[in-house]
Amino acid sequence: MSAECSSYLNADKVLVSGFSCPRAGGDARAVFCCGFQDVKYCCDDPHSFFPYEHSYMWWLSVGALVGLSIAAVVLFAFIITVCVLCYLFISTKPRSKLDTGLSLQTA
Repeated sequence: MSAECSSYLNADKVLVSGFSCPRAGGDARAVFCCGFQDVKYCCDDPHSFFPYEHSYMWWLSVGALVGLSIAAVVLFAFIITVCVLCYLFISTKPRSKLDTGLSLQTA
């Protein structure tokens, strides 16, 4: 079984000529043509989208989790601060009506 990868323009706009999979000197199990319009490669999984090891994805996930955790803590602190300030504002209001010093009488 083999697949043909057609020629394509890479990200630097250089024409890369077509090739067949598996490539000479490459992995014999890589019989499928995978990739995108600007990068093609031979792979052993026809549903593969990235020509890289998946370990870098773990670091992206860890970075995203750290960023989201920091954002959640900041949001939580903001909500707590707003609640405390609202409580202090409401609890420190005077309970009785203030005397304005003017007595209003009907004429």
